[in-house]
This record gives sequence, structure tokens and C-alpha cells, in this order.
Amino acid sequence: MARALRAAPVPAALVVLVALSGVVLGRVYADPLLTRLMVGAAAGSVLVSVAARRLPSWLVAPVSVAALAGWTLLSLRLAAAHAALPGGLGEVTADAARNAIPRLLTAMIPVEPAPDTVLVPVVAAWLAGLTAAEVGLRAGRVLLGYLPPALLYAGVIYVVGPNADPAVGPSVLFAAVAAVGLAASARAADPAAAAGGLTPAVRLRLLAASAAGLAVVVALAALLAPVVAGQVDDRPVDPRRYVEPPRVESLDENPLIRISGWALHPEQRLLDVRTAAGSTDGVPPRIRLAVLSDYDGVTWRVGATYRNAGRILPAADPAPGATTDEVRQEITVAELTGRLLPAAPTPREVTGARVAYDPASGTLIRPEGLTPGLRYEVSSVRERPDPNQFPAANVPAGDAVARVLRVPDGAPEPLRRLAAQLAEENGAPYARADAIATFLAEHYRVTADAPSGHAYPNLTFFLFGPRNGGGQRGTSEQFAAAFAVLGRLAGLPTRVVVGFGPKADGPVRAADAYAWPEVLFDGVGWVPFDPMPRPDEAPRPVEEDFRPKPEDPPPSEVPPPTEEPTATPPAAASAPDRAHRGPGTPVLAGVGVGALVLLVGAVLATLAMLRRRLSRFRLDRGDPGRRIAGAWREVTDALRLAGHPVGPDLAAAEVAERAHRTLAEARAARLPDAARPADAARLFDAARPADATRPADAARPADAVGPAVVGAGANPGWASGPERGVDELAGLVNQAAFAPGSLDPAQADRAVAVAVGYVAALRAARSRRARLWWTVHPGPLRWHR
Repeated sequence: MARALRAAPVPAALVVLVALSGVVLGRVYADPLLTRLMVGAAAGSVLVSVAARRLPSWLVAPVSVAALAGWTLLSLRLAAAHAALPGGLGEVTADAARNAIPRLLTAMIPVEPAPDTVLVPVVAAWLAGLTAAEVGLRAGRVLLGYLPPALLYAGVIYVVGPNADPAVGPSVLFAAVAAVGLAASARAADPAAAAGGLTPAVRLRLLAASAAGLAVVVALAALLAPVVAGQVDDRPVDPRRYVEPPRVESLDENPLIRISGWALHPEQRLLDVRTAAGSTDGVPPRIRLAVLSDYDGVTWRVGATYRNAGRILPAADPAPGATTDEVRQEITVAELTGRLLPAAPTPREVTGARVAYDPASGTLIRPEGLTPGLRYEVSSVRERPDPNQFPAANVPAGDAVARVLRVPDGAPEPLRRLAAQLAEENGAPYARADAIATFLAEHYRVTADAPSGHAYPNLTFFLFGPRNGGGQRGTSEQFAAAFAVLGRLAGLPTRVVVGFGPKADGPVRAADAYAWPEVLFDGVGWVPFDPMPRPDEAPRPVEEDFRPKPEDPPPSEVPPPTEEPTATPPAAASAPDRAHRGPGTPVLAGVGVGALVLLVGAVLATLAMLRRRLSRFRLDRGDPGRRIAGAWREVTDALRLAGHPVGPDLAAAEVAERAHRTLAEARAARLPDAARPADAARLFDAARPADATRPADAARPADAVGPAVVGAGANPGWASGPERGVDELAGLVNQAAFAPGSLDPAQADRAVAVAVGYVAALRAARSRRARLWWTVHPGPLRWHR
């Protein structure tokens, strides 16, 4: 019993060291569940090693891993129940195993304990405890056994980063427990010292040595601490900045463009809503889909940073004087697609779906995407500011709101003048916003078939285009986008929201989808505005309240000339105009044609040069075998250029036979009809040498055999040398393939000469246009690659 008590401090110290990592990491979690699970993993891993200390060392690891599997499954089950996640344990476990690390590093602070956010910490704590117990207890290396808990503790501090206060207390406790464990292990290893067997002189020397060592440590700490502290940033590095959070798809990045499509299919069923607890005034809230804060002159974009969140979402303090009420809704997805998750603003708790949340906009996404039949419950807090604060409310300024005040370059001048006119007539920020909404509502019409678009040209046409030509009408996309752009031009921080009209119960259809603008006021928050026209009011002409400023003064305002104008003959007056008018159309056409000719000539010259370089590379470089192969490629390329390509299934002798026939037919086609032989086959047989390998035939002059074999009226050069050597080249190709080491440079030179002669003869037998195209044809540059 006494021996067990003496050995207990070291395992206890290991359990505490590993458990402290759970305490530190639990500070960024929304619930103490993770700390409890990591403490259980620390205790379980060390106790398994202690219980199995009499077993062989090779058997301890499998036993501990089996216990780890059981504890991990229990932890995942508890976390799934805590987060109210749907699905069985197997499905939850597989999902957590696939996504544990990225979701842990992209989760929103505070992190909700869920299967994917507790799996890695629990497994890491168990493995650290197992390694520490085996090294510190079984091997007796206590100090070395502290290494796994120390590494785990350092990793936890790095993961927490700047998202929690410095862990001073746990760190001091970590060092103290480690020191106690070391002291206990030393006393257990030296029974004589534990029993007080040291003499007073030895104790005195030990006390003096300990005091001296402590003084050295304190002195080093005093000297080095300022230096080390100066090298450490005030704010720790957040590892989350190196991990990309879930992102929305391009369709979700700009859901404003979906308004026109939904307007054309108003009966499309997107959602089903059931309100469990509504607002106190009985008016159901709007359902928000996305908030668009970024505008580049072409497209409004979400631009949000979504981080994985748990069931409970972070809450924000309401504006002073605002009233709040809770809204709980059950939403079932029907035909809505994408990742954006609809919810009444502002959501505080979501069950039934795994979500990612952007606190800046208060919007949700489902990283896996929406699927038909997805059902989830969302509890939201609707905030209603005091309307009495609106007239005197100001708008914020500075870097914090620069994003929602930014006006992209290139804003059309009519938009700027309209915004300036509305701002001049209304000084207070709320009055300016209300004037913009009123102007849009009184002068424009809503139509479902208006084309989508909210770029500067689209908005200019919407605001100032002719009414009989399609202008001055649009969907809520154009109304909301025009309000937001005019508001920013008037100095108001604005954004565009896409969502659905108020719905308490029942289906939400495409006709319920619309966009509305919002303006940010100090001390009030984001206030929605309605620039849509009333259905029972006819729009007034825009020209009644807004007239573009003329570019030039009216004729009545032009000052009279101070001198009498001199009469100038028409010809003399038009001469300077012609001088400044620049070159005429014929000159420009000639320059264009000349430039085109030069460009075509440059391309053809480049192709011809590349063809010559390719031939030189094939015929002049490499060993004899490579040169013979290059000569053979020149011949096969020539046949292909002549319209008689050879396939890879033909033997070299068959290719040579086709080369003879191709050259004979090409020469026959060039002869006049009276001199052309009637039988091309007889012509080919006459032109083909009987035995190209015989020295006598090879050395015989071409014109010595031509008339004799072709007959009267044939060309004397009909069976000249090039085609007679193709058979010899085929033999050299076979020799290169089956006996490459037997070739010499002389044979390579002969193969090159035969190939050059044959290609030249075949090219010469073609028409002038074909010969020109032969020279610049790009085919050989890409064949045989």
C-alpha cells in the first residue's frame, strides 16, 4: 500500500498536465463539455497504462487504442446530443473524421462543442497521456515523459491564439505540477533519502547547491526576460488566418441577379415556413437570405466571412432604445438552391442543420448546400429601433464603415447630379435617405419582365432611359441597387439585402422574393427603406423633378461678339477643317491592308525558317542511326504533304514502294495530255528500278534508263536518281532498327542525300501554288511529337 502511494504522484501529475490542455482550450469553447471530455481522456489514458503495467509493452498500445476508440465514440455521441445534430452515430463519426481539422480552425469563437470540434482535442489528449505514461512510468524517464503533455499544451496555446486572455494561471500550475512530479519520482527512486538517511553535512551541501542554482535561474530570468519579451508580439498569431473558411458559390455571392428569374416564375415554391413564436405586434418578420455590402460598379456581392458555428450563435447588444422580440420558425427547403440559409434577422440559435455564420451581416450558410426536404429550426431576435431617433440620427464615418461608403470609380454624371440634387434639398441623413426612397417610388414602375442587371449602365438606363424604350421600369433589383448607389453618392452608408416578404406560415414562393436597401445610422443600426412604388399610384415623369444640367449655355446667354466677323469664303473656311481632319479613308484602308500583308508575310517567313531548322536538326545532328531516322521522317513528311500519308502499320519496303508510285503519279499529272502515259501503273513499274541495291543500277545515270524503260514521248528524267535511292534508304532504316551499331557516317550521308533529293523531286513535281504551301506548311512542326 505504501509503495502504491509513493508511486501515485507521477501518474497524477501526468493526468493533471494533460488535463490542463483541456482547461486552456476550453476557454474558447461555448460550453465546458470539451474540458470534461479532455480530462476524461487524460485520466483514461494514464489509468489504462497503470493498470496494464504488468502486461508486455507491445500489448499496452492495442489495449489503450481500444479504450481510446470507446471513449472517442462516447465523446462524439455526447457532443452530437449537445449540438442537437441529426443523423446516426456512424454518420456523425464519419463526417467528424473527414472535417475535424478544417472545421476546428474555421469555427467561430466561442466554438460550439460538436463532434467535429471535439474529435481532434480528445484524441490528442489520449495519445499524449498514453505516450507520457509509457515513457514516464514503464521506462522510468519522468522528465522525458513530460514532453508529450508539454507539446500538447504548447499546441493548445497556439490554437487559442489571441482569442482568449493569456493562460498565466494554467501555465504556472503546469510548471508546479511538473516540479512536484519530478520531486516525487526522485524520492521514490531513493528510499534512503525518503527515510531521512542523509547526514546533516550532506543536507547542508545540498541546500547550498539548491540555493545557488535557484539564484542562477533567477538571475538569468531577470537578464533574459526583457530580451525575450521584446521579441514577442503583443498579439499572438491566430492560426485561423492561414485556413480559408467556407466560401459561397458564385450564385450565392450575388443573389441579387436571381430576383429577375424568380419574378418570371412567381409560383415556384422555394420554402415552407411555420412560425412557432412570433413578434409581439403580430406582424411576421422578413426572411433574410443575404446581405450585399460590396459594389464594384458592376455587381453587388456578399463579401462575407463565414465561420463554422454551433447551435448557439453569438449575440450582439441591441441599440439603445430599441425593442426586441424573439421569433422562432421552422423552415423546410423546397426548391431553393445554393448555400445561403434563409432566416429571420438576427439568428441566435439554429438546430437541425450544420451552419456557418457571419456576425457582421448576421447571415447563415450551410456549407454542404441546400437540399430539398432540409428542415431546421431557427430562433431569431428581431430588433426594432425607436422611430423617434431617426430624424436626428447621424451616419458614421471612418475606416470602420469605409466598405459601405465606397463609391466605385466611373459613376455616371447623371447619377451624381441626381444624388447631389436630393442631398442639397435634404440636409439630415435620414431626410436624404427618405428623399431617395420617395423619388424612386414616385417616378418608376415595377415590372416582372425587366432584364436583370445593376451595373452603372443598367442603373443609368433604369433611371434616365426613355419610358417608351424600356427605361424607368424594373424589378426590386434595380430599385434597391439604385437606392444604395444614390445613397452612397449622397454620403450614406448603404447595403442591399435579398430575402423574402413577411410570412408567418405556409409556402414561400418566388413571388415573395425581393430586395431592399438599408442605411446605417449612429446609435440606431441598420434601418431598412422601401423605395418600391405603390400599386395604386401612377409614376410621375422624371423630367418634372429632375432636369439634367445643360452642357452648354442657352443661345440667349451667349455673349455677343466684340468684333465684326470677317467674311470667309467657304473653301477657305473648310481648309483648316480638312487639315485637322486627319488622313482620309483610302489612306487608312491602304495602311490597314499593308499592315495585314506584312503580318502574313512575317508569319509565312517564320514558318519557312522553322521548317528549315527542323530539317537541319533531323539530317545534320546525332549519330548515324539518328540521322537516317531523320532522313526517313523527311520522306514520310513529304508523302504526307503530297496527300499520301503512310500509316504506322506499313513496312519500310512498302513505304518505299508508295514513294515511287507517288512521285510517278505526280510527274504524270504535270505532263501535257498528249504526252501523259495512259497507264499510270505501267509508268510506275517502268520508273521503279528492278533492284535498287545493285551497284550498277545505282551508279547508272538517270537519263540512261529513262527513255529505255518509259517509252517514246516520255520525259527523259522520268526515272531519275531520287526515287531509285528510296529503296536503299528503306534498307538503311531497317538496318538502323535491327543493327544500330553497324551504321557509319557514310551511310548516314547517303541517306541524307537520298531524302533531300526525293523531297526536292516530289516538291518540284507539284504546281507553283502547291510548292509555295509546301515550304510554309506547319504540319511537320507538330507531327511526330
